[in-house]
Amino acid sequence: MNKAVISGDVISSTSLTDDDRELLENSFQKLLKELSKEFNVYGRIIKGDYIECVIPEPQNALRVALAVKSFVKAIPLSNNSLYKNNNKIKLFKTHGIRLAIGYGELTRFDREKGIIDGEAIYLSGRLINEFSTHNKKRIVIKNTLNFVSNEEELDKVFDPLFSLLDVLISKATSRQSEVLYLKLLYNSEDTIAKKLKISQSVVNQHSTSLGWNSIEKAVDYFNKVISNY
Repeated sequence: MNKAVISGDVISSTSLTDDDRELLENSFQKLLKELSKEFNVYGRIIKGDYIECVIPEPQNALRVALAVKSFVKAIPLSNNSLYKNNNKIKLFKTHGIRLAIGYGELTRFDREKGIIDGEAIYLSGRLINEFSTHNKKRIVIKNTLNFVSNEEELDKVFDPLFSLLDVLISKATSRQSEVLYLKLLYNSEDTIAKKLKISQSVVNQHSTSLGWNSIEKAVDYFNKVISNY
């Protein structure tokens, strides 16, 4: 049975201050705990700015990927990072993290031993490495939300959908990203309002502005296609 693995590389992480890099890593720990609780995701952090997540139920992969992306975009950076390298930090605030969903077999997966091996993780990892901007003087951001498998037709089905979602999420503000993350984890608007200490009407305004209805339809579409594949 095929599994989904998400590989992710934080954009412009080397431009963050040491304090913000620590904040990023601690935030990832919180994120992975919440994803494990909600979706039974197994996740691990590598070198503080690279993550790998196994999604036992592949139909949840896009929802989880969008949750990761919106969570990272909502991380509050210090002013020190904002002034350290403004152009690169702007890229971080816009895109947050580059993600690839690999869909295929996992020949070995052991949560206790931290083993992830097989086609799905090879596919996602190779794609992330292909788009990596580490040690490059001129950074060109291409797609930061990707799907890859060995099924060409399936890739073609999802490519335009992921590209549109990528653009939509890139335009979200930090607060909108917070709202999106909580919605992707199935929180009601009333619950979100209480957690963020804002009114329900403001939550609804943020949802409308970031295009939640379209995002929800895209997530449901992905779920149905993968479930029936």
